[in-house]
Amino acid sequence: MRKLREVLRLSALGLAQHQIARSCSIVQSTVHKYLKLAEAAQLRWPLPEDLTDQQIDRLLFGKRPAKPSRRRCASPDFAAIHKELHEHRDLTLELLWQEYRQAEPHGYRYSRFCDLYREWRRRQNVTLRQQHNPGEKLFVDYAGATIPVQDRETGAIRQTAIFVASMGYSSYTFAEATWSQDLPCWIGSHIRAFEYFGGLTALVIPDNTRCGVSRPCRYEPDLNPTYSDMAAHYSVAILPARPRRPRDKAVVENAVQAVQRWIVAALRKRTFFSLTEVNEAIAELLVRLNNKPFRKRQGTRASQFDAFDKPALRPLPSERYEIGHWSRLKVELDYHVPAAEHFYSVPYQLVGQHVDIRVTASTVEIFHDGLRVASHVRRFAVDKASTIAEHRPKSHRQYLEWTPSRLLGWADAAGPHTARLFRRILETRPHPEMGYRCCLGLVRLAGRHSAARLEAAAARALHFDTCTLASVDSILRHRLENEPLPGAAETPPAAIVHPNIRGADYYFSIVQ
Repeated sequence: MRKLREVLRLSALGLAQHQIARSCSIVQSTVHKYLKLAEAAQLRWPLPEDLTDQQIDRLLFGKRPAKPSRRRCASPDFAAIHKELHEHRDLTLELLWQEYRQAEPHGYRYSRFCDLYREWRRRQNVTLRQQHNPGEKLFVDYAGATIPVQDRETGAIRQTAIFVASMGYSSYTFAEATWSQDLPCWIGSHIRAFEYFGGLTALVIPDNTRCGVSRPCRYEPDLNPTYSDMAAHYSVAILPARPRRPRDKAVVENAVQAVQRWIVAALRKRTFFSLTEVNEAIAELLVRLNNKPFRKRQGTRASQFDAFDKPALRPLPSERYEIGHWSRLKVELDYHVPAAEHFYSVPYQLVGQHVDIRVTASTVEIFHDGLRVASHVRRFAVDKASTIAEHRPKSHRQYLEWTPSRLLGWADAAGPHTARLFRRILETRPHPEMGYRCCLGLVRLAGRHSAARLEAAAARALHFDTCTLASVDSILRHRLENEPLPGAAETPPAAIVHPNIRGADYYFSIVQ
């Protein structure tokens, strides 16, 4: 129909039929036929804009008989077949074909049935061409291939995982080997990728790997707390690809393929004895990969990155992210929570409530309702406690302020009997803590009674060897501290002077 339209246009310009035929590369008889049919159908140039080729064909040539179909069998209902395959996990295409042949004994054989289904599915599964802005997205994933590392002493082989990150616009690629795909390796690879690119994108697009995404979801995926914390530190947003939708991260899928073909395959004959050796070899080949010219456009990954992506990246923060492990625990009655085999204090008002704990290599941070309520330097003493004084109740702080040396100093100032009593208590108790508590009780008694009464009570307790808090308290309550002590030597009465009394000297002279 394109040449028919051109014939009508050139005819309207006044060209002769042989000139039109030469311009359109068709014979003159065909030009004459087209013009006669157009005149009969009263079709003149310019044609209406909404006139389709099918309508022109119908106006000029009338209704043509349909081409005979080459299919001799009834076409299966591929839409229903596709729906069943998605609804029933264990259903196979072969079973569906058998059911189709039962209904259509002369239908397609299995191979043709599968070909027709795949052809139908390709027509349904159209793709959206994605356009990425410079410096906007970074796609990350793990390659399926691995690189072996051999132990020098035992000869044991350990496979390493290959982390791949690729810029959305330029496809500039970073790759490194890690011992595993666990959370520390995952976070560490992100940090090194940011530093390799020299800046930060607005978005990071990962797969739904378990170390990064706690709960995959098409609309609101739940990120791992440590992964989310890393994103907050670098001010980037994490947007995982939809589950089972690899085309959402087609950039890194292509990058993974390139890394496996041009790096992993190139290192297949080399023997590595450490992870450092592997990453040094990868870094050399990575330069070659990023400088490899594109086939269908000008430039390389490196040149596109330098020209477009790099100027659009945001700067890195001044401090490198320090990976931390998160946990959620309930605060016990002693206002401490365990973290990495050590106990750390929180404000006592949070007893019985749940807090979030972040443990790094150097610090332990504790959060409640999203706010940090405590921060400790990490300690490595097992089953020990680190306590901040401000986290204790006032009564606990006052209790701990009375050390044994302070107690003895207070007793010395109160009086000699009180000092002797305190030392006797501390020496005779089976455990120092028992004597310590008893002395604190005596200090509290001094707050209700005068120092003189306490000193007298201490003397009475020492006399009867009842050096207990209960004994001193009883003496003070019953006001016995000034009562005479039983068995004490009585003071002789003063001598009576009188004229009728001869005195001791008289009786002594008689005896002489």
